[in-house]
Amino acid sequence: QDDSSRPSQDAGPDPSAPPPAIAAPAPGSDKEAPTPSPSDSDTPDSDTSDPGPPYSVFKGGTRTFIVTIITIGGLASPMTANLYFPALPAIAADLSVSIGLINLTLTTYMITQGLAPTFFGDFGDTAGRRPAFIISFSIYVFANLGLALQNSYPALLVLRMIQGAGSSGTLALCFAVIADISVSGERGKFMGILGAGINIGTAMSPVLGGILAEYLGWRAIFWFCLIFSVAWLVPFILAVPETSRKVVGNGSIPSTKWNMTLVDYVRSRRHPPPGDQPPRRKIRFPNPINSLKVLCEKDLAIVISYATILYLVFILICATISTEFADIYSLTDLQIGLCYLPYGLGCCCAAIFQGYVIDWNYRRTARRVGLTIDYHRGDDLSCFPIEEARVQPVYPAVVVGVASAVAYGWVLQAETHLAGPLVLLFVIGLTITGSFSILNSLVVDLYPEAPATAVAAMNLFRCFFGAGGTAVIEPMLRAMGRGWTYTFWALVILLFSPMLWVLCRIGPRCRAERRAR
Repeated sequence: QDDSSRPSQDAGPDPSAPPPAIAAPAPGSDKEAPTPSPSDSDTPDSDTSDPGPPYSVFKGGTRTFIVTIITIGGLASPMTANLYFPALPAIAADLSVSIGLINLTLTTYMITQGLAPTFFGDFGDTAGRRPAFIISFSIYVFANLGLALQNSYPALLVLRMIQGAGSSGTLALCFAVIADISVSGERGKFMGILGAGINIGTAMSPVLGGILAEYLGWRAIFWFCLIFSVAWLVPFILAVPETSRKVVGNGSIPSTKWNMTLVDYVRSRRHPPPGDQPPRRKIRFPNPINSLKVLCEKDLAIVISYATILYLVFILICATISTEFADIYSLTDLQIGLCYLPYGLGCCCAAIFQGYVIDWNYRRTARRVGLTIDYHRGDDLSCFPIEEARVQPVYPAVVVGVASAVAYGWVLQAETHLAGPLVLLFVIGLTITGSFSILNSLVVDLYPEAPATAVAAMNLFRCFFGAGGTAVIEPMLRAMGRGWTYTFWALVILLFSPMLWVLCRIGPRCRAERRAR
């Protein structure tokens, strides 16, 4: 009997409900128990029968509320990173240090941005999403307060690292919440909404940071982050429920006090529920090695490696916009900030449309293999080519993205009108970033038993390579010129694209081996 047909014991016993109604999903499958075969009257796209408990009890307005709050929380990491860029000269002048030392705060921030999710991702997968979110944002709040009040470079360097740890810890948790409350057949839509929110933070924060630094001073950036984080924490603590499937199953297992919303906790104190209380869960210290273990899985290593290459290319383009545009077009800081908008708009469009595209391709693939999509309980992916369903839309996007990156380099080399690179930045954001987002969704599909840990592994890998890439891009531009530098990185994407074909071939076998283990 396949592992996907056995209920998971991670969530613990619940005396008030039968086990099938609250079972957490087995690794490699959305299902919580075997589903009877659909009748002849069922449509080929969805299963209209109701054979048992749903994949998640969070539906309708509750799910919309959760996705909205989580999407806003996902703004923290990219917003914090990009708000800081326009204020670098002002901070260097105010603290009487060189730009090189201020740039060091970017490097240390990126390092902690890669390391922190390995702790918060594992902690969120074991103790629950709510405790991990609250601790992460609490660190972020106090770091912003310290940054707004400090007056020395050492304090800036240390607090900026702490700020990066607090803000970046939320990213892996956001993707994990989406995996908790949505089946594979509709997950792309919610991943797209989350990705759109993250990309809005990336696009708008340089402009907002420039305005704040110019009119209110650079400390206003950190006061803004402080106000944002407190305003987010209040509704989250009050009303966003625990979703971790290892803690509450499909949402029907009562939460422990550690995982309760404040509203539910006050209600339970006034009116204690009848029967036994939920058993206490043993909370262990988070183990970042679990994220490294994800990289030992062959299929996940392929996905994360190729996604890192895509990330490296678009982060190098994004990191050099300010210096290249200032040199070629003699723009002011505010004008340079506005030049990020086409790129950010492309990223937002990609995040929204890619969600619908991968859901459409999932349905198309399901019809081809004869799978009836079960939106109620989720699909058994043990015999479904999920790799193929997710990767197919990436191929045309990568081709267009590579061509756009090459054209972008030579347009800058020729120093044409500003409209040329801005249009190409939109296309690069639409295609390269959109492809990266699709692979992010695939990581969650391939590692459903610990999605936050899997996303944290990708985050660690991409941030470390991003830090290395940003260190070499300026020497490359000086040595090779703009045209050949961006052509080189575009060809790197093309060179490693056969990895996706290999993934589709070995992916099902790798998932079967994980289920067997």
